[in-house]
Amino acid sequence: MKLKGKIAVITGGSRGLGRNTALHLADAGSDIIFTYYRNEAAADSTVADITEKGQKAFALQLDTRKIEDFHTFKDKLRNCLKENFGRDSFDFLVNNAGFGREGMITDVTEEDFDDLLNVHFKGVFFLTQKLLDSISDGGRIINVSSGLARFSIPGYAAYACMKGAVEVFTRYLAKELGPRKITVNTLAPGAVNTDFNKENFEAMPKVVEFIASQTALGRVGESDDIGGAITSLCLDEMAWVNGQRIEASGGMFT
Repeated sequence: MKLKGKIAVITGGSRGLGRNTALHLADAGSDIIFTYYRNEAAADSTVADITEKGQKAFALQLDTRKIEDFHTFKDKLRNCLKENFGRDSFDFLVNNAGFGREGMITDVTEEDFDDLLNVHFKGVFFLTQKLLDSISDGGRIINVSSGLARFSIPGYAAYACMKGAVEVFTRYLAKELGPRKITVNTLAPGAVNTDFNKENFEAMPKVVEFIASQTALGRVGESDDIGGAITSLCLDEMAWVNGQRIEASGGMFT
């Protein structure tokens, strides 16, 4: 229980990689506060699973594209910290919330672009900015990116551009937060078998076979591969890793 006494805040923690990260962090001893978009039942289920592990868990509703709501969210978060932990700060911020949207460059609409921008980059930038004074000195920030910021697959240009921006943001955050001993890293998953990709994987099983054939470890990623990797970045042993892009893809397109 190396993270006993720590508190993690995870955006998009009710499903997929966010949920898996929450469970891995709880296994390591961290208490969890996570956001969810609108699926309250999934959020309640995640809270129950974390509680069964012996850790505290709380779910707060947040639409990360609505920057105007961040001030209210911060108040709710601080109240949660004070009432349930007797603290006014937390230790780990995992910027995970997101969604997928495919489209060739010729087909991407301004609405599509803005939705991706607001959730995957603008929301990450300004939510982090809003919460910086609530992160404990010596804490950790992990921004979730994508292998698509390194390799290129037609149909993902807009999405990948946002993740590329997050990776640059990570480096600048690491530099500016150095005096507070807060480390900031990017974790970039490759193709992962979660609800994020479920529809595509089920519709095109040959795609799964192709990805596995192009991955050094011979398979598509699973949620545990990513939740465990993110959790490792919160351990004391990883305190000297800072400002880095770490790809967890099993060697996809290596």
